[in-house]
Amino acid sequence: MITSFEDLREAVLHLPKGDQVRLLSLVAMEVADAHPGIDFREGVCGGSARIIRTRIPVWLLEAMRRSGSTDAELLAAYPSLNAEDLANAWNYSRGHRAEMDREIAANGDDS
Repeated sequence: MITSFEDLREAVLHLPKGDQVRLLSLVAMEVADAHPGIDFREGVCGGSARIIRTRIPVWLLEAMRRSGSTDAELLAAYPSLNAEDLANAWNYSRGHRAEMDREIAANGDDS
């Protein structure tokens, strides 16, 4: 029985190479839409993408950036954030432009 990551690692290393490749492909498909540092939870920020461990939605940061706020200004305005959080937000925003546009419009924040 596999009960730890190390057990899993050992089991995978003992698989034939072809099975390892198939497993890698499966895992890659499962995590392809994962966004490090970004969380979605029903009932928190309306289920919108938000910075993990905060209630700061990505659309809000994107709206502020579009209106001219710099990363330094955002970090000063939100002391709980760090540069990695902003990098994660910008990566998410780049891949979800239409979602950002919709959420900014829906929340009436185009400043």
